[in-house]
Amino acid sequence: MRGEERSKDELRPLRIKVDFLPNPLSSVLIELGKTMVLCTVSLEEKVPSFLKGSGTGWITAEYAFLPAATLERSTREVLTRKGRSLEIQRLIGRVLRAVTDLPKLGERTLWVDCDVLNADGGTRTASVTGSVIALKLAFIKLINRGIIAEDPLMEYAAGVSVGKIGGDFYLDLDYEEDQLAEVDANFFLTESGKIVEIQAGAEKGLFTWEDLSTMKDLAWKGISSLINKQREVLGE
Repeated sequence: MRGEERSKDELRPLRIKVDFLPNPLSSVLIELGKTMVLCTVSLEEKVPSFLKGSGTGWITAEYAFLPAATLERSTREVLTRKGRSLEIQRLIGRVLRAVTDLPKLGERTLWVDCDVLNADGGTRTASVTGSVIALKLAFIKLINRGIIAEDPLMEYAAGVSVGKIGGDFYLDLDYEEDQLAEVDANFFLTESGKIVEIQAGAEKGLFTWEDLSTMKDLAWKGISSLINKQREVLGE
């Protein structure tokens, strides 16, 4: 058995708290095992210059670790973003825009901030999963306030990791498992099974197309469960 006494195809314990903070348009605290990420959404009544006059909106994301999110304190990202943070925040933005009908937002921007409070593997996948909930909550509030007329969310989406360790495949890796993985992959899929993004790499050994197919099936099992939880939290 793995940590938390779970099987190879089982997610870590998942806890989600909505409206965690009073000030943002919406906020979600997502806990996946020991990984904790705070996702907030804020409204800005303008769009980037390249969208002015287009009638369409925009969603952008920022992602960062708190200094004490890891065992050894990490440097606070104040003036410049680390390369890894830039990569992940661009990923979050891509996923959220992929499932949003942006013209329904009008010419306004939603800022999605993902702050990692505690890191134990899977921070990018937890950030995406929590951000989709926060985004849906934001859309509901904008409709209730008469700011937008229709729900722009086209599909729910979530992210999950899969790894190959010692010839076996494991769903939702924690940090220790991630360090052992011969192959590490992150899948970001919609509720209809469409692919937004797949990130997979041979960490300590090559992998086959058959391996990728096995990982995809395992990821879909996890993502289906995560999307069901998203809907449950939102009362659907």
